[in-house]
Amino acid sequence: MTPPGSTERMRPAPDHGESSYTGSGKLTGRKAVITGGDSGIGRAVALAFAREGADVLIAYLDEEAGDADTTLQLIRAEGRKGVGVAGDIRDEQHCNRIIDMATKELGGVDILVNNAAYQMAHENLEDITAEEFDKTFRTNVFATFYLSKAAARCMPPGSAIINTVSINSDKPNKTLVAYAATKGALQNLTGGLAQLLAEKGIRVNCVAPGPVWTPLIPSTMPIEKAREFGKQVPFERPAQPKEVAPAFVLLASDQASYMSGATLAVTGGVPLI
Repeated sequence: MTPPGSTERMRPAPDHGESSYTGSGKLTGRKAVITGGDSGIGRAVALAFAREGADVLIAYLDEEAGDADTTLQLIRAEGRKGVGVAGDIRDEQHCNRIIDMATKELGGVDILVNNAAYQMAHENLEDITAEEFDKTFRTNVFATFYLSKAAARCMPPGSAIINTVSINSDKPNKTLVAYAATKGALQNLTGGLAQLLAEKGIRVNCVAPGPVWTPLIPSTMPIEKAREFGKQVPFERPAQPKEVAPAFVLLASDQASYMSGATLAVTGGVPLI
């Protein structure tokens, strides 16, 4: 499997909460944008948001259209509006188009989830090219900046920006040098934006997952490492995407009205200190 991977080809199939997540109206009437919403954590969050009453726009790469269609079907099956926008978020103009499309199709934006990410695993530093390092930062960090800047212009007070960071923000894996560096940068960016946007009534937080079974894993790791993925944490298994989604629901909802600049760890028992 090559990046960004395909949900259909994963064995075992990841669980996004299709048959288990039950909403309770926490996000009724909200309008959400989720990058990387086609699969993995993004799909689980999109489904949870829809079941909580939100309309959802998902952004994804052109080659992820198949997974994106499935996510959109899940959103619409809940009676919510589901909109898809394909393209590369490394392009600032495309990021602006995403927010413009959400404003046009959903009627505004009051939740932004910066979730899309790129990673590759390498055992040796010399195997990381300058081009790959640049791509990792532009996908994971630059796009978050572009989208947050565009969204903040139109978000009303009470809105929320949620960034997906990682256990690697605090405990960098030596085989994920570029990826881990971006996640550390994103955690720092979250803290800065939380202070900068407080006067507008916009909360900015992040979720730091540990190992999660998503298409990114088998498509970016040697097969032998993918088989052992997640066994290093105290729970001795990776999370399913559905186990991460409730953290995003909390941070998007009014229940987190006094939370900003925070990191919620969903790490299977690994403390982030």
